[in-house]
Amino acid sequence: MRHQVLPSEELEAKRAALRSALREGRLSIGQTVREMRRLTGLTQKQYAERVAKVFPRVLMEIERGTANPTLETLERLAKPWGWKVGFVPPTE
Repeated sequence: MRHQVLPSEELEAKRAALRSALREGRLSIGQTVREMRRLTGLTQKQYAERVAKVFPRVLMEIERGTANPTLETLERLAKPWGWKVGFVPPTE
């Protein structure tokens, strides 16, 4: 099952909004991962197996905020977006 494919301008605007919300600390890791997946248009199972190479249950628990993912898992989730996992100091 695929979700609706967005026009490229709308998709880029949503990606920019996601980056901004994440940078400002307005989203949890689970919320961010869920939105990343939704923007790809994939189901949890598809994103887990094809993109992140993790078990679907792991992705589901991360999105719910009930998981304690390893650094390796977080890096797998961030890599397709060109993002890195690390310590980010608060903005002044």
